Amino acid sequence: MAKTLVSVLVLVALLAGCQQQAAESLPLPNLNGPVVSTPPAPTPDPSAPKPSGKNPPANNARPRIAGIPDEWLPRVRANDWKWIVIHHSATPAGSAAQFDRSHRQKGWDELGYHFVIGNGTGSRDGQIEVGSRWPKQKYGAHAKTPDNRFNDFGIGVCLVGDFDIDRPTAAQVRAVAKLAAYLMQTYHIPPNRVIGHCDAKPTDCPGRHFSVAQIRQLATHLAIGEDDQIENAVLRMAKLQTQQPASH
Repeated sequence: MAKTLVSVLVLVALLAGCQQQAAESLPLPNLNGPVVSTPPAPTPDPSAPKPSGKNPPANNARPRIAGIPDEWLPRVRANDWKWIVIHHSATPAGSAAQFDRSHRQKGWDELGYHFVIGNGTGSRDGQIEVGSRWPKQKYGAHAKTPDNRFNDFGIGVCLVGDFDIDRPTAAQVRAVAKLAAYLMQTYHIPPNRVIGHCDAKPTDCPGRHFSVAQIRQLATHLAIGEDDQIENAVLRMAKLQTQQPASH
């Protein structure tokens, strides 16, 4: 009996020791919630471009034709231009300012043309003057018809000179071809809509010694980058003027 009691006591002591060791081996409770590990910040790439802090610039791409002055670029929404209508002034001299005064004396609100190209009298030979209507993209007053479409949607370009008597200067030919090319390209005007005043209504304008077809062809070449075509045509025209003077 005594041996049995001793055995029982020894067994109880062993069990108590195991339970104590098991309890000591358990981890302490975490009362702060789970620990979330933060990944290390990426190392910046020194070759990567740094942000400027500014908004990206607007897509104001300049026309492909070189040397376009800022005053040709209107600051308001463009009109729905459909034609380029070429005129002559039917006067030996003049300028945008002189024609503006003349048109106002007729009761018009301002110069009727959008552009005037000088012949060396009131302005430089070949100088392209921008009329007051163009920056505002205002309709023209240069080719009145019953439906007024050539005024409403036609860009009026006047070359100083009387081309029933004389021919345009070489500088004027270069200038009107460049201007027409820019307008065609910018406002998607096809070559067959580069016309003379006489194509809009019965009139002799722009004169019998002015070839709208030639300007249309030159402007088309210039619009696609064939600048040499203009110089070749100007040389041919100068030779023609020498051989067959237009004045009579």
